[in-house]
Amino acid sequence: MSSSSWIDRAHALLAADGRKRGGARTAVLELLGGESCALTAVEIEDALRAQSSRAVSRASVYRILDQLECLGLVQRVETGQAMVRYERVHEHDEHHHHLVCDGCGLVMPFSDAGLERAIRSISERVPLSVSEHEIVLHGACPDCRDVEGEHHT
Repeated sequence: MSSSSWIDRAHALLAADGRKRGGARTAVLELLGGESCALTAVEIEDALRAQSSRAVSRASVYRILDQLECLGLVQRVETGQAMVRYERVHEHDEHHHHLVCDGCGLVMPFSDAGLERAIRSISERVPLSVSEHEIVLHGACPDCRDVEGEHHT
């Protein structure tokens, strides 16, 4: 699903839920529509502040994220960093997992067809009808690996 079709769908679902188009909500939708991976509410607030003269309060960001989550437009992503991240709900062909740097907190999306095949194979052998899955791999990004390497020399 393209960014613009996700934004259009979000506006339609919000309108059907009785929500009027607001500047803050539109700004959050446009930001999330252009992102390829999950963001925290603080990162969303900071990005909105950086890209426009109109700041959106953190309380508004959380309220909007809650509305979007209730409508199935965003999902929470738990990366184990004691902060919840949010990303737009992707169509199946856009499904991805997350790489997390434990040094700097960088979160990156990744996809792997072999991993998806393995998960489908496993789901056929377990006594559970698997409806969704999320893989989070932790480690050190190249920058943090380089810094760790400098300390060990």
